[in-house]
Amino acid sequence: MSDQTFQMTREELQAIHEKFREVKHNINNTLAVIMALSELAQRNPSHYEKLAKAVLQRGPDVVQQMQDFQTMLAAKLKGDAAPTSTPPASGIF
Repeated sequence: MSDQTFQMTREELQAIHEKFREVKHNINNTLAVIMALSELAQRNPSHYEKLAKAVLQRGPDVVQQMQDFQTMLAAKLKGDAAPTSTPPASGIF
């Protein structure tokens, strides 16, 4: 860590908080879909294909959003300008 004092404006902190809420919301939505499809698949095995498709589509998007958030937070801690986020590959979020 450098010797310089870390400072952050209220607006920067608010932007990080909002991004965190967005990522958390999207993760919760993804897990809710996966849980619902898992329950449906237990009752009717034909839903396993939908479950697999949801996991394969939404999983990488969640990972990408978490990586984008980590990159943004690391840039703020270093004092760099925040990088732009990557749009989800599946277009679901």
